[in-house]
Amino acid sequence: MNVRALVVDDEQLGRDELCFLLRGLDGVEVVGHASNGLEALSLLQSLAPDVVFLDVQMPGMNGFEVARRALDRQLLTEIVFVTAFDQYALDAFQVNAVDYLLKPVDLARLEQAVQRARRRVASDRAAPARANQELERLVQMVAGQQSRRTPQLAVRVGERFVLTQADELIYASLADEVVTIVASTLTGSSSCRTLDELQAQLDPEVFWRVHRSYLVNINKIKEIVPWFSRNFILRMKDAKATEIPVSRTQTKRLREYLKL
Repeated sequence: MNVRALVVDDEQLGRDELCFLLRGLDGVEVVGHASNGLEALSLLQSLAPDVVFLDVQMPGMNGFEVARRALDRQLLTEIVFVTAFDQYALDAFQVNAVDYLLKPVDLARLEQAVQRARRRVASDRAAPARANQELERLVQMVAGQQSRRTPQLAVRVGERFVLTQADELIYASLADEVVTIVASTLTGSSSCRTLDELQAQLDPEVFWRVHRSYLVNINKIKEIVPWFSRNFILRMKDAKATEIPVSRTQTKRLREYLKL
């Protein structure tokens, strides 16, 4: 299905570049562009695009205020935030936003965002009330969570994002550029692209990067198994009792913490 897109950015260079990239993608029609929030609201009403690529930092009315006013006017559209500030995008994902893009926009990430928007548009046409509720949660929760660590994590399970308490996370792993989260009651993938990005949302005293491919909750360690060269393997409290290696540099920290 074709996707009708609106681009909103107060910088002309940013608008032009994003419009150019979108026009090069199959099944995408750029129906308009705006340079400020008021113009964006007017075009949302007159053009009714499927998705708006919305800058966060704009003078006068920022992207979140545009989203709030669009909701008040029942201007239903899917939102992809475009920002140079990753803290806004991470919070947007906590309430199941379609996607976020960091400037400068990467073409591969843009294609992923369009595919996600396309799936959401198809789903929302069958359930418009649900789309409205998601947008309402987005503008309410993101506005109050821009600078603090979140007590909840959004875990993708199938096509849904399920919110789980951060302290329920047992461990996270990175493989094939996908961050997998294993929690007490569910397993899924994270919206974060790296373990560093995920760890930035969490308490560093509790969540340790014990290996380049693993982030663990030290309160969810079941056993510490000695390994060769005086290293350790952690056996976690998940159903599979997953064994996680501890890197040489983190072994010293673990020994000091446990006074071994």
